[in-house]
Amino acid sequence: MYHNTTDFLQDHSLTYIEMALRTDWIERVANPDGYGRRTGDCGDTVEFFLTRKNNILQFVSFCVQGCMNTTACCNTIVRFAKGKSIESAWNISPDQVNNFLKTLPEDHFHCAELAVGALYLALTDLVSDNP
Repeated sequence: MYHNTTDFLQDHSLTYIEMALRTDWIERVANPDGYGRRTGDCGDTVEFFLTRKNNILQFVSFCVQGCMNTTACCNTIVRFAKGKSIESAWNISPDQVNNFLKTLPEDHFHCAELAVGALYLALTDLVSDNP
């Protein structure tokens, strides 16, 4: 018989659990102002969709094919970016995502790097198509 030696609810912060399980920001947008897609060495794939009004990120969503850690990182990025200026979104870093989640496993820091990298690709697309 298999016995799970870790208890998900005991091993993670409430912030991590909320971000890992949240689904309301998972949405594919047909014609976003900015789009970025990145696949990590681990095989996880992240897509970000951005719409803006003036210089503000009015809508931020993502799609992810990957682990719960990557989902938690993507949700954290949406929380940080939605309603903020494009310039401030460029300041989102993997370390900020990790610090916010509090209990992202050390060996999954690459999930924060992957998610932030996909955001940066979407921001690059946003500013290159809409100066």
